[in-house]
Amino acid sequence: MSHQGSGMRFGFKAGSLAEDSLSVLSFKLKESLSSPYVVELELLSRRDDIKASDLVDQSGVLSWWQDGECQRELHGIVSRFGRSDSGHRQTRYRLRLEPALSRLQLRRNSRIFQEKSLTDIIAVLFGEMGITDYAFRCDPRHESRKREYCVQYGESDFDFFERLTREAGLFYYFEHSSDKHTLVLCDALDKLSLSPHSYPYNALAGGRAEQASVRSAEYRHHRAESGATLKDYSFRKPAYSFLQPSTEDADWQQSGYEHFDYPGRYKDDADGKLFSKVRLAGLRRESEQLLLKSDQLQALSGQKFALSEHPDASLNREWVIVGVSHTGEQGNAAEEDNSSRGTTYSNEIVAVPSSMQWQAEPKAKPQMAGPQIATVVGPKDEEIFCDEYGRVKVQFPWDRYAKGDEHGSCWIRVSQGWAGGQYGFMALPRIGHEVIVSFLDGDPDQPIITGRAFHAVNQVPYALPAHKTRTVLKTQSHKGEGSNELRFEDEAGEEEIYLHAQKDLNLLTENDRHEHIKHDSHLDVDNERRSRIGGNDHLTVLGESRQQVTGDKSLIVDGSYQQKVAAKEALEVGSEVHLKSLGKIVLDAGAEISISAGGSFVKVDPAGVHLGGTAVNLNSGGSPGSGSGFAGKAPELPGEVAAAELPQGEKVILPNPSQQSGTLLLAASTAKGVCEICEQPEEEDAPA
Repeated sequence: MSHQGSGMRFGFKAGSLAEDSLSVLSFKLKESLSSPYVVELELLSRRDDIKASDLVDQSGVLSWWQDGECQRELHGIVSRFGRSDSGHRQTRYRLRLEPALSRLQLRRNSRIFQEKSLTDIIAVLFGEMGITDYAFRCDPRHESRKREYCVQYGESDFDFFERLTREAGLFYYFEHSSDKHTLVLCDALDKLSLSPHSYPYNALAGGRAEQASVRSAEYRHHRAESGATLKDYSFRKPAYSFLQPSTEDADWQQSGYEHFDYPGRYKDDADGKLFSKVRLAGLRRESEQLLLKSDQLQALSGQKFALSEHPDASLNREWVIVGVSHTGEQGNAAEEDNSSRGTTYSNEIVAVPSSMQWQAEPKAKPQMAGPQIATVVGPKDEEIFCDEYGRVKVQFPWDRYAKGDEHGSCWIRVSQGWAGGQYGFMALPRIGHEVIVSFLDGDPDQPIITGRAFHAVNQVPYALPAHKTRTVLKTQSHKGEGSNELRFEDEAGEEEIYLHAQKDLNLLTENDRHEHIKHDSHLDVDNERRSRIGGNDHLTVLGESRQQVTGDKSLIVDGSYQQKVAAKEALEVGSEVHLKSLGKIVLDAGAEISISAGGSFVKVDPAGVHLGGTAVNLNSGGSPGSGSGFAGKAPELPGEVAAAELPQGEKVILPNPSQQSGTLLLAASTAKGVCEICEQPEEEDAPA
């Protein structure tokens, strides 16, 4: 089960040390798809002064040699150094070799990526650690598809990288040379290259094989999920199901093993189909495996090979190595042991059919432990910044990269006290306000504002606890001084409702309005007042009624004018009284009528008609006087109170027992769909 021979040897070179400074005594190498490889090396050296600074974070190369020819090289970075005992001739050292990718395990961060593709994000992560040797062998959609909002929260850069690549259906492996190793990202096993090296099956015990071979093969099946169904929700398409199933049957197990998960972490059908397919592939990654033991030096993860000469012909086909553990020993490296042990090598391989839809195990997103505080942000010189859905942008205290502008976060929905179809409550947080942000299903990529809070800068409208009995709704004028306010005072004996309009107050009552004031009512208008009554006007005053007009007063009655005074009516005019009737004027007094002017008079009473004056002229001389005539002005009509504006072409939809039916009614009234169509689904995938 191990390869032996005098022609085999292992070599190791690291840092600036001479090539013969270190001899390999033994090594163990474990490598897998979508996992950083790890090499544990036990080395010997005639030097006893090698220090950690000579090797840690330096490049190292482990090489396999056969008959003087290098068969394979594995390049990496020394991540651990240990110096052990020294003998008469040699000192023992232990090293660990890992890929440059492992450096990302030592970086933990919290930040937000906006409008970045997966390849853009990977470029940032790798660029920060100087990793330049990587390549993509996958669908170009990963480069073109931009993520609106992607959060790394409390994760190492490595965990973030693995989570995103696995979510997108990518796995990775490494290609090696003497001076570098290249990380290769791929999305399908059939894109892997076929190894030129043979993998013949030879289970003969004992003896010595002429070529590398497979000594043991176990074909294994695991019962696994046969289907994965994901579901999600988008506020842009609230009535759409976003249900995406993926199935794969196997002849060695029953069907019906369904894996269902919500939320699926997608907002369109294209991503939903991909995510459900990737989820199922990850769940079934161990459903069909071939376990091999061999001495093939060239075996490495991410390699496609063809098994041959197995008695079960169905196994003589192409496979892909998804994991392999290597063990090598070089006993003759120990000069002081006088050991007769030679050089041995063996490996254990885990392979899957090359036709399999294999994916690495999905990695869960970090869960937000609870709500967080954030500050609303927006453009410079603006106070309110929102989109058509009333969403705002914020900056979290942990975000070191945001600049406090309109790029601080994605658009975040704001919870309101009431939200219906064109009705409800709306109060937008303004730039600089502190808000409380929750996360749907604990997902850092799905924030929603659920509360607001005052702090030392944004203080309460009235000092507390002095005004603890007040309930206040107070706004602030946009880009100006002043405010609108509705205030309730609940102190016993001082109860009050206070309403303040900084500029205009418009009231619109669609039907009746009733007011009952049990004490006084005061109205003070500093400018003009206009009233219009479409029907009748009734006024009953149980006490006095007083009016004072400092200018002119006009009264126009299109019908009859009736006036009744129970006691006395007195009229005093400073200049002229002019009574004019197109018909007749009747003065009817029960006791007396008197007209007096310029010392003359006419008096009518029960005793008769009495005339008195300097002269009394009957049908001789004189003429009637004339008045100024009517010069009254018609009243000006008040301005109308405008009804609430609706989007053009829309109608108000009355509340309905079912919000879904209300949505359908709105669609019918506007000739629009329930949701916008971003992609026409194929007929076979159309939602039922």
